[in-house]
Amino acid sequence: MDKNEAARTKKEKSQCTEALPQILAVCVKNMLLLGFGMSLGFPTILIPGVSGGDKNEDIIMDPEAISWISSINLICVPLGCTASGFITHSIGRRRSMQIVNFPFLAAWLLFYFSKEVWQIFLASCITGLSGGLLEAPVLTYVAEITQPHLRGILSSTSTMAVVLGILSQFLLGTFYTWRTVGMINCFVPISSFILLTFVPETPVWLITKNRLEEAKKSIAWLRGWTTTDSIEDEYQELYKQIKMTENDDNVQSSLKKKLESLKQFGNRSFLWPYFLVTTAFFLSHFNGNTPMQVYAIRLFKVLHAPISEYYSTVLMGAVQLIGCIMCVSLINLLGKRVINLISLSGSGVCFLIVGTYAYMHEIVNLDLNDNDGEVYHWVPITFLVISSFLSYFGLKVLPWILIGEVFYTEIRATASGLSAGIGYIFGFIANKIFLSLIDQFSLPGVFWIYGTVGLVGTVIMYFILPETEGKTLFEITEHFAGRNRLKNSVRRMKQVSGQSNVAFEPDNKNYYNIESRL
Repeated sequence: MDKNEAARTKKEKSQCTEALPQILAVCVKNMLLLGFGMSLGFPTILIPGVSGGDKNEDIIMDPEAISWISSINLICVPLGCTASGFITHSIGRRRSMQIVNFPFLAAWLLFYFSKEVWQIFLASCITGLSGGLLEAPVLTYVAEITQPHLRGILSSTSTMAVVLGILSQFLLGTFYTWRTVGMINCFVPISSFILLTFVPETPVWLITKNRLEEAKKSIAWLRGWTTTDSIEDEYQELYKQIKMTENDDNVQSSLKKKLESLKQFGNRSFLWPYFLVTTAFFLSHFNGNTPMQVYAIRLFKVLHAPISEYYSTVLMGAVQLIGCIMCVSLINLLGKRVINLISLSGSGVCFLIVGTYAYMHEIVNLDLNDNDGEVYHWVPITFLVISSFLSYFGLKVLPWILIGEVFYTEIRATASGLSAGIGYIFGFIANKIFLSLIDQFSLPGVFWIYGTVGLVGTVIMYFILPETEGKTLFEITEHFAGRNRLKNSVRRMKQVSGQSNVAFEPDNKNYYNIESRL
């Protein structure tokens, strides 16, 4: 082995050593999201159990009560999101994630031991509130511990963890009763709490709280369990950036500080990224795939899918997971812009095709008909499944990645909670108005509306979505503050050790372009 080869091997090992602790920390964080996904999938196996089909079940619900089972948790999520940012900013990202495990554990135990209908609803509300409370800490945590070249791919694993949680409930529900599944689910919050004790708090939050030695140790842990001396340069740059934006007027009253803090939410640096995230959430829910997932069995049946509607639904869930995996695999190569433009336009075209199919076969609503002799029944299932894949390939993942990137440090936790909250409100509305839209515009008309939203959304996102893949948090927030402009190309950063850091070298020697490798 020559010297060049040896140097290259050493560099690759160094890069892997730096990436490994960040990957492990994100995986631990994803345990919490796995549990949240379980709470979203649990109603699917709960509803059959309380509908009167199980003679051994004491709790029986009427149709009206059952109609709320799958939505009451979504209504409660925004309430948790509202408080999520304030709690996260006060006690830290890691500790917030640990605390959220307690209500999740209480909810699963309540499901298992429930004897009355109100206990089921209470447990569902707790899972919704808990899901909201975890939004700010998990989103800010991954943004503040990962390097730019890893941030996109590791952020996109969040949606994959949620989808895995949902699928786990479908699988467990085929073998066990819903009560047993609830008890099995207790394992996840317990494991999550324990594992979170082994990962560090984010250096960004620690510096804002003047816990400087802990911040150094956190960076050293995240850079491959190295020494604090080897990351001193990176720590100094991160410290400068954070302190540069803090208000040094210590004589202000506490009330005045809070009022000044509230004013930050009226600035361009909050309003513009919040508009972008809100638009992304709107498109991700109103492009059709959110209500389609809820009413999948009924849709596949009325569209005469060539295979069982239940198998069709499982197939749809499987391709959603594949879409998440493909997003994680390709986001570092293609970037967020390309992936999401493909996702939006592709899913839009799919819904236009299915709408046209439904119109040609006179399928105007979700009522079953006897017109079962038509050919080309594979058309709707094929394009609906492709639409699900494309949606989770980009559009369903994008807003959750953006939340952790586009807001600056002082408001990141609170803004993350507010942004996630509006996302769940959109999801609730999209599901709630689906049947009303069909009554008003017919099933083909609704599909055409969804297709149009996808295509128009593609044009909108082309103009307002910058490419953030590989860019530093500082560059991204400066872009939304209007002080610089991001290029719409993916940056593939060269990785070096913590002692020698090319990310410290500013463009045009401008101090304000200096950024730590966070």
